[in-house]
Amino acid sequence: MICTSNERGRQTIAAEGLTLAQLTRFDDIIDVRSPAEFADDHLPGAANFPVLDNEQRAQVGTIYKQVSAFDAKKIGAALVARNIADHVERHFIGKPKNWRPLVYCWRGGSRSGAMTHILNQIGWRAQQLPGGYKAYRSGVLAMLPALSGSFSYRVVCGPTGSGKSRLLAALQEAGAQVLDLEGLAAHRGSLLGDLPDMEQPSQKLFDSRLWQALQQFDPAQPVFVEAESKKIGKIRAPDALLEAMWLHGACIRIEMAQDQRIALLKEEYRHFLDNPAALNEKLDHLAELHGKNVIGKWQELSSRQEWDELVAELLEKHYDPAYNKSTLKHYAQIGDAQVLRLAGIEAGDYRAAAGLASGQRPITS
Repeated sequence: MICTSNERGRQTIAAEGLTLAQLTRFDDIIDVRSPAEFADDHLPGAANFPVLDNEQRAQVGTIYKQVSAFDAKKIGAALVARNIADHVERHFIGKPKNWRPLVYCWRGGSRSGAMTHILNQIGWRAQQLPGGYKAYRSGVLAMLPALSGSFSYRVVCGPTGSGKSRLLAALQEAGAQVLDLEGLAAHRGSLLGDLPDMEQPSQKLFDSRLWQALQQFDPAQPVFVEAESKKIGKIRAPDALLEAMWLHGACIRIEMAQDQRIALLKEEYRHFLDNPAALNEKLDHLAELHGKNVIGKWQELSSRQEWDELVAELLEKHYDPAYNKSTLKHYAQIGDAQVLRLAGIEAGDYRAAAGLASGQRPITS
């Protein structure tokens, strides 16, 4: 553990080289930055108790630039004092004397310093994270390449609609180590992959989620992951992770009949079946690739709710060719893949497949 000593002689962890094990030694992790900063990214497990909210931070910053640093500090100090007092009264008042929170701001400066000072003066054992979020972020970016490459990946491949995510869920239920990149990115990885009523995280927050997930794995055991390209919606997967998956990952290939794939896609994309206009808007983005006449036909099928025919055409003319090209290009060991032929799309089918993929006896429903 990397440490520095504060003025009281206590040991304080530094953000460079920070691990999840070190974070769990604290009772709480307090992010005192503004809500907007917190939403962009934060330490795993952190709760937001801002000493300046979004508007107040903007106000103090404007005074700093347009008037003077001294005037900004006066206004800022009054706001910070009031907000800290409010947090103590509303959120911390019931904490025991031995409460040990970790406090951080953007650079480990005045905002987290003020909160840490007040909490320690009360008698709690608060610690400030030197370098703050900025140092933590630098540490995450520095650690991700080596961390990504330290595992043996088993890559679940299969055409669109074969239920790769369902197999991962069954593997996780069976106790296997699973890296759900699409779950971390809140996206299914295709043009239609936006999740209803859920925005994708920022790239920074995705990186933090990935860092957190990887640190929980045992390098002696395989990690199951779904085949991905460079982008998952607007999120970019780290090059080191992709290299480990593409070049060294042992592949598992799901196969199933097209009618089963169509049925699965109709289940998973129900929100488009309920809103054909939204689907047609998405299909417009494929006009350059397939031409306006083809897109017009697909949109007409959508408007008439001819779902089986539409999904079959999308698979045949768009998704399957793209999948075959991408998989053959990226996954060096696809020719030696373990093949799992599923007869259905029920939970029991995927539990049985998970048993085969993990080397266990098939699990039946």
